[in-house]
Amino acid sequence: MIAVAIFSFVLLDLSPINPVNTYLRGAAVSQAQRQILESYFGMNVPLQEKVFHWLVDLAQGHFGTSLIYRAPVIDIIIEKFMASLALMAISWILSGIIGFALGVVAGKNKGSWIDKAVKVYCYAIQSAPSFWVGMLILMVFAVYLGWFPIGFGVPIGVRSTDATFMEWVSRLVLPTLTLSLVGLAPIAMYTRNELVQVLSSDYVLFAKSRGEKGWELVKNHGIRNILLPAVTLQFLSFSELFGGAVLVEQVFSYPGIGQTAVAAGLQSDVPLFLGIVLISAIFVFVGNLLADLSYYLIDPRIKENEFND
Repeated sequence: MIAVAIFSFVLLDLSPINPVNTYLRGAAVSQAQRQILESYFGMNVPLQEKVFHWLVDLAQGHFGTSLIYRAPVIDIIIEKFMASLALMAISWILSGIIGFALGVVAGKNKGSWIDKAVKVYCYAIQSAPSFWVGMLILMVFAVYLGWFPIGFGVPIGVRSTDATFMEWVSRLVLPTLTLSLVGLAPIAMYTRNELVQVLSSDYVLFAKSRGEKGWELVKNHGIRNILLPAVTLQFLSFSELFGGAVLVEQVFSYPGIGQTAVAAGLQSDVPLFLGIVLISAIFVFVGNLLADLSYYLIDPRIKENEFND
């Protein structure tokens, strides 16, 4: 996290982004007033001193003040991240379950039309950008069919606290569907390939010779051996999930952390952008940690080996 904080700050400091111009937003000021603002934003301070003060503020929990919202960065991030949490959590669960199921079905029926259909879908969806998939879903289900609202988190003119549960859910369906359809392709292909290798192994051939076949064979010898690496891959997809949410939220105008990141980047809100970068890094690290912890629940032999050691 220290390395992420330092490199992110240095890269943005070396970029052509000017916080004074962002703050003024084209307003005409005198040279003396501009110098005061440059001193306030620390533009004349050496880089190493800026980094040091940045790390000290982070250690105290201060992320700075957003230039767009004129509010503490940490408050903005908490508010927007909570809006995105439901979107990313539901999409992550659905993509993992459906992707694993499709991979198992395709691997068991290797060479069949089911296997070919799953592979074609996965190759096609992995080649398509997530924002293009979102636009396609938006046009079909919101514009042409009119089954769901076009976008936004709540109806226009309604506060988020006043929106009903159904109004919120109806606007969550299409972004969730987009992230799920995009996210299930990697786990489906990985599961399918792993299961094909497992079913061609010697111990599976021995199990077949004893009379095991069909789904009983896959359940006893296939799923148990591919579940752990599949879970690892699913947790490692946290970074892709966050990146996909950035694009999908922009397509559906969903007021989450993704759309806030785009706004911070386009409007040169350096404090807010740095805060989102750090939060996204924590998000990925938490995913890796949860993957490690889940090993004990999926495969008790890992815990037994530690006790034996």
